[in-house]
Amino acid sequence: MNPDNPDRRAPQKRLFIRSWGCQMNVYDSGRMADVLAPLGYAPTETPEDADMVVLNTCHIREKASEKLFSELGRLRVLKQAKEQGGSRMILAVAGCVAQAEGAEITARAPYVDLVLGPQSYHRLPEMVARISRATGSVIETDFPAEQKFDFLPDSTTPQGVSAFLTIQEGCDKFCSFCVVPYTRGSEFSRSAAAVLKEARHLVAQGAREITLLGQNVNAWHGEGLSGGTWTLDRLLLELAEIPNLARLRYTTSHPRDMDDALIAAHGRIPQLMPFLHLPVQSGSDRMLAAMNRGHKADLYRQIADKLRTARPDIALSSDFIAGHPGESEADHQATLKLIADIGFALAYSFKYSSRPGTPAASAAVQVAEAEKDRRLQEMQALLREQQDAFNRSCIGRRCDVLVTGAGRHEGQIAGRSPWLQPVHGLGSPHLTGQIVSATVTAAMPNSLSVRLEGNEALGPPSQTPRQEKAAA
Repeated sequence: MNPDNPDRRAPQKRLFIRSWGCQMNVYDSGRMADVLAPLGYAPTETPEDADMVVLNTCHIREKASEKLFSELGRLRVLKQAKEQGGSRMILAVAGCVAQAEGAEITARAPYVDLVLGPQSYHRLPEMVARISRATGSVIETDFPAEQKFDFLPDSTTPQGVSAFLTIQEGCDKFCSFCVVPYTRGSEFSRSAAAVLKEARHLVAQGAREITLLGQNVNAWHGEGLSGGTWTLDRLLLELAEIPNLARLRYTTSHPRDMDDALIAAHGRIPQLMPFLHLPVQSGSDRMLAAMNRGHKADLYRQIADKLRTARPDIALSSDFIAGHPGESEADHQATLKLIADIGFALAYSFKYSSRPGTPAASAAVQVAEAEKDRRLQEMQALLREQQDAFNRSCIGRRCDVLVTGAGRHEGQIAGRSPWLQPVHGLGSPHLTGQIVSATVTAAMPNSLSVRLEGNEALGPPSQTPRQEKAAA
């Protein structure tokens, strides 16, 4: 065979990545695939077919370590079978559990080849090369001086109609229950130029909706296009100028960083969807202080009022913890009252679970499991009632639906409402990527059924925010 033949390529390697946790982990998994692609790794659907398996872990949820080691035990069998057949499987653990418990992972699972924290993904090619040259595990859980975003290539795999874009990482808040400051490091904001470049790239690949990601995304304060520092409202205004980018969202936010300019942006920018996830965790001032949240319950109420003034159709979502150390029945009742006062379209609620190394883990007064269960059930019953009521309130309402693909049944499309609910209705999958007008005909617990008002797609708003301002 002619060695200069361009069709002569090395055999392709197969990569399997399993992600747990937040959307930022999903984003990170995609970037790991991008950085490994030049080494010949292409995605595969199952670990059985893989030459490299990456477990991208999350430390937020309960029993994260147990879930990891259970999965590693199953993968060990596959890895050994590969070796007996004369081939090799590189086994890597990434993400926040890797950052927090790297030494324990290699001690309990010495067959793991690579342990790397969230700030080291850009070093994957180097680490894979080190593994191929050496025996034993490679651990990379330092916080490097350089920022990984400066070394990651442009994404080669389209995310689809709805895409995610990380603009901020880390956290400086140090909430008593949270490991993020220890696993993701201090707050870092990407520059506006870098964010806009990636956003344009995503749109060129077919994205119509982009969700900006960050541990404290509304704390973003990146370098502006002409120097100086921009805040999130300014970045959103610039993103809204990108042709064919029809929808913008951002998550997850902190009440302390929800300033008036950002609140006003919800009324100024048509592309910014009327849905906001704004975690509060508790409705008790005493517990908010114990959690080191840095705000009071009434501030949250004021923010909700301002948001609804700026954008009357906005829907709110939040996070709640039941049974944080020291929580009394009065504190629990204060949380129920805040839920009743605000009214949420969606919420995530959990029992408190200890995270080693966090202040709450060593608190003297821990709430009994049975009491945490009871409080959580009361909280979830109220939140479910509110979510059902919000979904029912949409019946008969006309709204724009972003079609994301074919539905589960023949002749059906799937999509998203402006309020982030999954939507399904009769229509052609050829509408994927378009925004169509629809009327909500039925509400299920977690989705809406719609009737499309004709098959003509609606484009982005006819005027950009700047054009609107000029016209005024």
